Amino acid sequence: MYSRINPEQIDQIVGNQHHDPFEVLGSHKFEQDGKVSWVVRAYLPNAEAAWVLLPTERKSYLMQSVHHPHFFEVEIETPRLANYQLRIKKGGREWVSYDPYHFRSAKLTEFDLHLFAEGNHHRIYQKLGAHPTEIDGVEGVYFAVWAPNARNVSVIGDFNDWDGRQHQMRKGATGIWELFIPELGVGESYKYEIKNSEGHIYEKSDPYGFQQEVRPKTASIVTNLDDYQWHDHHWMEHRRHTDPLRQPISVYELHLGSWLHGSSGEIPQGANGETLTVVTVSDLKPGARFLTYRELAQKLIPYIKQLGFTHIEILPLAEHPFDGSWGYQVTGYYACTSRYGNPQDLMYFIDQCHQNGIGVILDWVPGHFPKDAHGLAFFDGTHLYEYADPRKGEHQEWGTLVFNYGRNEVRNFLV
Repeated sequence: MYSRINPEQIDQIVGNQHHDPFEVLGSHKFEQDGKVSWVVRAYLPNAEAAWVLLPTERKSYLMQSVHHPHFFEVEIETPRLANYQLRIKKGGREWVSYDPYHFRSAKLTEFDLHLFAEGNHHRIYQKLGAHPTEIDGVEGVYFAVWAPNARNVSVIGDFNDWDGRQHQMRKGATGIWELFIPELGVGESYKYEIKNSEGHIYEKSDPYGFQQEVRPKTASIVTNLDDYQWHDHHWMEHRRHTDPLRQPISVYELHLGSWLHGSSGEIPQGANGETLTVVTVSDLKPGARFLTYRELAQKLIPYIKQLGFTHIEILPLAEHPFDGSWGYQVTGYYACTSRYGNPQDLMYFIDQCHQNGIGVILDWVPGHFPKDAHGLAFFDGTHLYEYADPRKGEHQEWGTLVFNYGRNEVRNFLV
């Protein structure tokens, strides 16, 4: 057996310097003298041995290390290579998993990329970010992130020990990096490890992520927004067939984290009665915790109905690191803050408001964003979301950055 790639290509993979790892890793078909064979390559940091498994044929093929002790390759004579698996031995244990570099199908279409580049993709949040999906009969999570000036981008999380050498992403023509990771699911914490042209590393939360960890942690969390069953059909139909400009309105504005607190000794429960994490308010109010979205539905809605308001206006709920900002310094524009629960809990809160005849208005903050290292600032090692000129790109009094509204992709992110 001989390798059909040169050492420089292997060095690029090992050194996180390849913009398209699919060119090297995964399965590659070759035909010679009327025979069809496949070469499977895998870069498995710290692995001691690896095999390719063909479940249907019940065959196993030992991979050989090539040029680097953790770069493995094997050639298999077979006309067709279906969803093979890798058996990996590392640190005294073994496990079997699908190879992410076998799943080559891109989820973003040329039309998606065109619309995003001109700033007109009004459902780009369905394409970028982390989305549970199924490819070739295998369930997993599809990741996509815009980082056009990055040298390399990887998905990192508990599933790979936060090691950016694994799960390196592929860069497309418009600067969007993507990768499908099989067998991941809802609840996984992750970030993007982004390297700039000089190799400096930035660990970033997902700009399009739908959920984040409770502060002070900053990782994004894979979630599925489609698994909540709404019950506000009557409200939606009524809203559809009435003119809001001809209806009386009275608005009660509040900050959910300040309106009412619970006791830290009272453990909140989730939708199925499970115990939730207690999120304390601050050291200035010992023994107090934030109410969950579900608890707020129970306590706030009767209060609003008693006062006779038709709507509530909620100060920003997008994820933010600093409690004292009241949500006006956002790092996760597509994630509701996890201080009060998960996205499904917020859906329940809004659902209950609608069922009780109460409209919900959410404040939105497109004017600036903070400089926190895990957020949008200097996202790919360049001034990507913000203006490079500090005279245009910084609110000196707030210590925050201003969005570069002249960039199509940034406007598309906001609208």
